[in-house]
Amino acid sequence: MRNKILKWALAACAALSVGVAQAEPVTIGFIYPAPVADVGWAKQLDLGREAVEKKLGDKVKTRAVENIPEGPDAARVMNQLVTDGAKFVVLGSFGYMNDGLRLARQKPDVAFLHASGFKQSANFGTFTARNYEGFYLGGLAAAMVTKTNTIGIVGAFAIPEVVAEVNAIALAARKVNPDLKIKIVWLNTWFDPPKEQEAARALISQGADVLFSLHQDTPSVVNVAQAQGVYVVNTNSDMSAHGPDAVLASVTDDWSGYFVKNVEDMLNGSFNGTDFRGGLADGTVKVVAWNKALTEEQMAQIKQAEADLMSGKTHVFAGPLRDQQGTVRVEEGANLPDPEIFAMNWLVEGLDGTLPK
Repeated sequence: MRNKILKWALAACAALSVGVAQAEPVTIGFIYPAPVADVGWAKQLDLGREAVEKKLGDKVKTRAVENIPEGPDAARVMNQLVTDGAKFVVLGSFGYMNDGLRLARQKPDVAFLHASGFKQSANFGTFTARNYEGFYLGGLAAAMVTKTNTIGIVGAFAIPEVVAEVNAIALAARKVNPDLKIKIVWLNTWFDPPKEQEAARALISQGADVLFSLHQDTPSVVNVAQAQGVYVVNTNSDMSAHGPDAVLASVTDDWSGYFVKNVEDMLNGSFNGTDFRGGLADGTVKVVAWNKALTEEQMAQIKQAEADLMSGKTHVFAGPLRDQQGTVRVEEGANLPDPEIFAMNWLVEGLDGTLPK
């Protein structure tokens, strides 16, 4: 009898242990290419992390590692997160892709989401914002307020998503003013505030009175614009607090709903690596902090353009479109298809600048 009681007790303890193990929160890892500040790309990703915690509570625990450069450091960090038990990892930079995909193949039981990129697998999904839609609206506004007929663009890396944003700015601005000059400086870095400020000052010295800050993770360009008395349209976060007079508009990204859904899918076993591209229509991209310098009539035109993009009535890359060499890239009556938008490696006519080799 004593042996039976002992067996029952041991079985009960084992069942209890299983129950406790099953109740353990799942670790979700996040890797960011820049520090998490009050604004910027890393901040927007981290707001998505906070949304996961808020929605899923004690089902998950999150761990964020910030300011990790692309390359060996990123590979080491993502491997360590998985070794430490992470079952879901968000990779927050384009250059993490190859190392992340390699790890995903080695760890099929771990789900990955990767910022931008062009490779997916069953447990490795990618996410991209159609920021070019927001910057099209910013381009309209820039052409409406410039007095020098010159706008300048500070670009991070010339990856396809950023090239599409540059082209969208040019198309919108030249629609308002065909004689507008558009200059661009490529930085080849995601995070270098002194270099970003230097580029902004250089563009202002060349006559630009409206700047575009494309994927600077700090308000470095915004600060220069505020100090120099020019306008700026920035990426990722609302940076108007850093440039209350300068910010013409902020193109922002909201990843909260997307992250929550994918973590929920992982928890219930239905996660599948897909290529997500969110824009104005689904709320991933929002343009906020419109400057009061824009008149009611100008804002009405911008809002109508926004509504037309959201409804599909118009398309940013509608033909006819020519590149800098005059080659027709999109025929009249056609739209540039998604695969070509997200592989864009050419600049539209009217831009003063080239792509880095």
